[in-house]
Amino acid sequence: MTLDGLSERVIFLWRVAALGVLAVLFLVLALMPRFACGAELIPRDAEQYHRDLVREARLIWGLAAPTAAMAAQLDQESRFNPSAVSPAGALGIAQFMPATAKWIAGAYPALGPSDPRNPRWALRALAQYDKFLWDQVNAADDCHRGAKMLSAYNGGSGWVTRDEALAAQKGLRRELWWGNVETVNAGRSAAAWAENRAYPRGILLLREARYIAAGWGRGLCEL
Repeated sequence: MTLDGLSERVIFLWRVAALGVLAVLFLVLALMPRFACGAELIPRDAEQYHRDLVREARLIWGLAAPTAAMAAQLDQESRFNPSAVSPAGALGIAQFMPATAKWIAGAYPALGPSDPRNPRWALRALAQYDKFLWDQVNAADDCHRGAKMLSAYNGGSGWVTRDEALAAQKGLRRELWWGNVETVNAGRSAAAWAENRAYPRGILLLREARYIAAGWGRGLCEL
């Protein structure tokens, strides 16, 4: 092969390599919206519960039900695993403690007997319990109110009330969760307090956007 022929071959191979790099770059750019919305982070098993969650939530909350927020909550609780059991004894897709599930079933007989391992029962119970907690709290907007609701789901509404009172004593705004009520601790252990504060953050500020982008409906902290 002559020198000219070798040079032409090198140039040809360089062009092929450059085209390959460009093809990969275009593929990455095409997939970026999907990656950016976090759709690939939604559990594979979540979609089978999509319709049931939307139906059950709207029966209780109405058409404006925050279904994306609830999906994010189920993601954080169990990754949509109806067989999940926590070290503390929480059960099912919504990770209800047996005593909480029994209370919900007693307070809302239309749900039927307590059955936290049954995903259909648990989805309706989660929507019902979230609505109960939502009605117990007040805040400046849905995002702050949703955070209080989730804090109550994780640790009890009594703690939210005590934290609000302490926040007010410290000159903070009790109607604001983020940066205000969330920063005070009215008496929980450090570990319990840290877990409780991470709970609404993981749901509303991380996972919710993935479900909004994937078409699961309305969230509580939508921008």
